[in-house]
Amino acid sequence: MPHGWTPQGYLFDMDGLLLDTERVGQQAFVMACADLDIDDSEARRFFLSLIGGSLPGNTAKTKLWLQGRMDVLEFVAAFNGHKTDLMRENVPLRPYVGEVFERLAKAGAKMAVVTSTIGVAARHELEQAGLLKYLVAVVAGDEVTANKPDPAPYLQGAAALGLEPSDCAAFEDSDTGIRAAMAAGCRAVQIPDMRPENTPLPDLGQGVASDLKAALTLVSPIFQTVSA
Repeated sequence: MPHGWTPQGYLFDMDGLLLDTERVGQQAFVMACADLDIDDSEARRFFLSLIGGSLPGNTAKTKLWLQGRMDVLEFVAAFNGHKTDLMRENVPLRPYVGEVFERLAKAGAKMAVVTSTIGVAARHELEQAGLLKYLVAVVAGDEVTANKPDPAPYLQGAAALGLEPSDCAAFEDSDTGIRAAMAAGCRAVQIPDMRPENTPLPDLGQGVASDLKAALTLVSPIFQTVSA
């Protein structure tokens, strides 16, 4: 990351980056496969290939994978039902997310979420997790002209903050998301989480960090001061 650059806005992916919902989603996916004679390990591996994808893209991909074993819309409904049940009491956060948001909010930072999840679900989960109150905007998968890896979601996210993408720091866990953020012109950091085995990270010039707090130290003077 260039020295002396200070972000004017912060753009965050949601699932797997702020919310620890990918693991919940994988569990729900396995549960939805339970009556279809699909091995748990096969279901878990396939689920990893869906991370970072849009709802239309993942639905089409899942339809092919199911090979007629179940109507894809019925399967998606079963998956969503299991996921809702698993998160009824709690939407888990990834490490340091609460601390990061609190610190940025106290500094008056402009923040938005840029997610492939549909808007109604995204805002509900963010509110449950206690994060919605910090955000200027939520740019959701059904509210953009094109989904990640297209840069459109991050262009819209920056615009929602009244900023240029080059003035924004973006944070992503998935390869699909980091491609979108970099293509939009954001200064982006990837925080890898759940990935298929032996899959190298894309070499796009992005920063890489182990968690959100470490990622902020790469781009934000606020966190460089705290960690000093």
